[in-house]
Amino acid sequence: MTFQPRELFPDRSARDLFGAEIRRHREKADMSLRRLSEVLNYSKSHLARIEAAESLPYDDLPAKLDACFGTDGMFARLYALAKNEPFPGKYRRMIELESRAAIIEQYVGATMPGLLQTRDTAECWLRCGRPHAPDAEIEAMVKARIDRQALLDRLKPPRCWFILEEAVLRRPVGGPQVMRHQLASLIERGTQPHVTLQVLPFTAGEHAETGGSLTLFTVPHGTLVAYDESSQSGTIIEDQETVARRRENYDLLRAMALSPRDSEAMIRAVMKDWSPCQPPRA
Repeated sequence: MTFQPRELFPDRSARDLFGAEIRRHREKADMSLRRLSEVLNYSKSHLARIEAAESLPYDDLPAKLDACFGTDGMFARLYALAKNEPFPGKYRRMIELESRAAIIEQYVGATMPGLLQTRDTAECWLRCGRPHAPDAEIEAMVKARIDRQALLDRLKPPRCWFILEEAVLRRPVGGPQVMRHQLASLIERGTQPHVTLQVLPFTAGEHAETGGSLTLFTVPHGTLVAYDESSQSGTIIEDQETVARRRENYDLLRAMALSPRDSEAMIRAVMKDWSPCQPPRA
């Protein structure tokens, strides 16, 4: 099968333009990614992600690219703009909706919502998704994820409603200490007046949203936008007929879930399962 390079969108953001310019100059010089990585003494896999606008480079790469291609500081100037965009272009619209929303309603079936993750939980999930990524890249992604949570502590925060499958509480992510800290953080968030947490127990059985993640954003002027996310992709849904169906699915999940009080009780009970075992008395 012939390799097909990923389509780039240089008009979408400075980050995308940075990647597109790498590809344009590389192909103009008739260089493969492997050859360019050898010339720059840079990880080929990381270079591929930068070219696809999925990752940002280290600070030393723009100067190396300018020296390699004789571009007189062009990559350094592009990088100065691109480094202000911590999220890949394919997620930027969702992040923008999240930052503007007056109401955020989210259901998750497998992972802790990004807005509720502790730093350790975020690092575990990001390392799982990018096992070969350098530490600096993971650290930048963790910071970007944690920085998003500032909206929950704004003077006028959005009204937030989270429905978590019971599996989210019981999946061992990072070990008992990480899980206990994560659940304690979850309980603390649930005490904020603008945040409601519900757990959807295993006993609720099947439902229409099993397996993924659904977020509903109510943006200024009352417009409702849905965001459907899987482990590898996310889709913004604006067709109002489709959004209405997802709204109905979410409302049914809310009815099937435990009450906020019972949900907190379940979280506290699961926390005990993540407590370290006490050594036997002598």
